Amino acid sequence: MEVVQVLHMNGGVGETSYANNSFVQQKVITMTKPITEDAITKLYCSTYPEEIAIADLGCSSGPNTFFVVSELIKVVDSVRQKICQKSPEYQVFLNDLPGNDFNTIFRSLSIFQNKLREQLGPGIGPCFFTGVPGSFYGRLFRKNSLHFVHSSYSLQWLSQVPQGLESNKGNIYMASTSPPNVLKAYYEQFQQDFSLFLKCRSEELVDGGRMVLTFLGRRSDDPSSKECCYIWELLAMALNDMVLEGVIEEEKLNSFNIPQYTPSPAEVKYEVEKEGSFSIDRLEVTEVNWNAYQNETDLSDALKDGGYNVAKCMRAVAEPLLFSHFGEAIIDEVFRRYREIVADRMSKEKTEFVNVIISLKKA
Repeated sequence: MEVVQVLHMNGGVGETSYANNSFVQQKVITMTKPITEDAITKLYCSTYPEEIAIADLGCSSGPNTFFVVSELIKVVDSVRQKICQKSPEYQVFLNDLPGNDFNTIFRSLSIFQNKLREQLGPGIGPCFFTGVPGSFYGRLFRKNSLHFVHSSYSLQWLSQVPQGLESNKGNIYMASTSPPNVLKAYYEQFQQDFSLFLKCRSEELVDGGRMVLTFLGRRSDDPSSKECCYIWELLAMALNDMVLEGVIEEEKLNSFNIPQYTPSPAEVKYEVEKEGSFSIDRLEVTEVNWNAYQNETDLSDALKDGGYNVAKCMRAVAEPLLFSHFGEAIIDEVFRRYREIVADRMSKEKTEFVNVIISLKKA
């Protein structure tokens, strides 16, 4: 699997699009706002720059993309008004892999810019947007050109499927039944990727520049714990059922593995300290329910159907990977089965995603 070519969220604005099925991700961004606001405030108040370059890495498409950017700009604008400073100019870089739906982003850009000007008034400085397709496991920007880097629910994705997973039969990710060498391969790929990410960003950020990174992660020291791997184990169950019925070839399933690693806070901290370019300002862990709609009181019963919502969310994320490996024919059926499995498990046990958030300053 060539991850750079096939890894992207479902594009467009249709029923199975990421734009319409990323409520969990939006909730996580909202939960992380106090950390992000603190970091951008410290950045701005350290030098009061006349221009601020912001990069959102793994921006995907849909409302979350502009939500992050607007919140950062609003914080800076609020601070500069209090101290009677002229608004800085903003340069915003939106990055994702080449298969990302950049067209949908830029079709809605003028609407976003008009709304931002209405909210903040005529004093707001100009805001320039640039799309930057490419992997963040490599250089993307000029040296010392960025002030602030944000990334949410992207860095758990690896640059490639780890080598040496042939013994991970019947699984599509790390699982309780995965051999130790599989867990080791995943961890070593994470170490290699995240270290390279930190090195590249340290070259691109100005001195004192800041980053806020949110990983889908885990609290446990065990990389195969249910808190990070269960969501994929349930998808593997649906695929294995289809193997037993002859719908999918067993060999095809055994050669499919998800290019992801969900780190613990200790693992993230270790890599940051080992790489040495950044100091850690904050490192926190939070949880969000699989069904982000669960506690919403003003939604219809259909939106509170946990299995339905989780399956749609996961389809928006995983469909391109499944499509490239298994083909289009199985997609509807595998997610129909997956919805039933997820709904059953959610009715019997607590199901949450764990978020690892780290705020960094270039040393």
